[in-house]
Amino acid sequence: MTVSYRQPGVVLTDHRFTVPLDHDDPAGESIELFAREVVASEKACQDLPWLVYLQGGPGFGANRFVGKQAWLGRALKEFRVLLLDQRGTGHSTPANRQTLPLRGGPGAQADYLAHFRADSIVRDCEAIRPRLTGGAPWTVLGQSFGGFCAVHYLSTAPEGLRAALITGGLPSLDAHADDVYRAAYPRIERKVAAHYARYPQDIERARQIAEHLVRHEPVLSNGYRLTVEAFQSLGILLGGGEGSHRLHYLLEEAFVRTPQGPALSDAFQEEVQGLLSYAGHPLYALVHEACYAQGERPTAWSAERVRAEFPQFDAAKALADDGPLLFTGESVHPWLFDTDPALRPLRETAEELAARTDWRPLYDPARLAANEVPVAAAVYHDDMYVDPEHSLRTARAIGGLRTWVTNEFEHDGVRVGGPRVLDRLLALTRDEV
Repeated sequence: MTVSYRQPGVVLTDHRFTVPLDHDDPAGESIELFAREVVASEKACQDLPWLVYLQGGPGFGANRFVGKQAWLGRALKEFRVLLLDQRGTGHSTPANRQTLPLRGGPGAQADYLAHFRADSIVRDCEAIRPRLTGGAPWTVLGQSFGGFCAVHYLSTAPEGLRAALITGGLPSLDAHADDVYRAAYPRIERKVAAHYARYPQDIERARQIAEHLVRHEPVLSNGYRLTVEAFQSLGILLGGGEGSHRLHYLLEEAFVRTPQGPALSDAFQEEVQGLLSYAGHPLYALVHEACYAQGERPTAWSAERVRAEFPQFDAAKALADDGPLLFTGESVHPWLFDTDPALRPLRETAEELAARTDWRPLYDPARLAANEVPVAAAVYHDDMYVDPEHSLRTARAIGGLRTWVTNEFEHDGVRVGGPRVLDRLLALTRDEV
């Protein structure tokens, strides 16, 4: 059953689809996918080509736009847009600490979650495409992890694509997670250095907060244990266009005077809790490193192991040496499953996934080299989350792909500069620039 309704300037239609959990076993267990169709009000009755938005993450539902926000307004000038809640996210069949125990123990839960990577998401798209387009190919817009999905789409089902648009999401075709993080930590360090150059007062503020956390080990109102390592992970903000400013404003309101002395302010703790909790997107923590996994080599908590190769990120060392505390970024560590109450029941499941050695290949280099689908990718020169060198190497490996390399935007360029970014990528796929 579909339901249609209106917002300013748009008509929305909610769709629900049933797909196999394992597309290789179509008669087996099924799950539900939710997707929201959006069309401009004045074009609601027109036969328009489709554009499917593949959200970043993994583990996040599609954007909940109001009207024609961000890139959506530009897309609606010529497309009927599908905002897909990828499996396990949003209104699709959920996968979290409340529902995963229905699967059984940690091993069974890990087996289930192995079906929540780009390969399954693309097969979901191909399962629902004929139901919406009558079999016609559609355009995909892949942001970040959504770009990983788009490259897998080009590898396995290019016949389903009219064009592919990728923003900050060209993955390495063959890098292990270790290679990804060895490239990431120096980029993160540069972002932190740039933040401290802009806001030098934050050097001392960050140290004071870290020292307070060491002494007091606070527990936030939702049960989150705010350790120094968790505090460092607020560096994930530095990957966005306004992230450095957001981090600065957060740090400057960290402390309040009380009869017992300085304490972390309620406002600071509340904002930190919202930034650090995985309650709304646990799949991000569970399958993040698995997004890079191919073949028999386990990820084995890659970000944690590789971090040891960069001692400058060690908080205890920084505090002992009177040096600046370095923030970290988009990485998942085993301690998350101790600090975050939304993840604690899933620690053993995460361990199972980290040890897994039967990952399928995600990309087909030969098929990508022979690609004939129009593809354009925005590569952000200073991207903290996705290595630009890895992205450019992949761009050269995909036939006909055109790149737009820019340092005008950070990783969230499609959000903050959406109409311009989308317009540029569409023009590239049409040889208009």
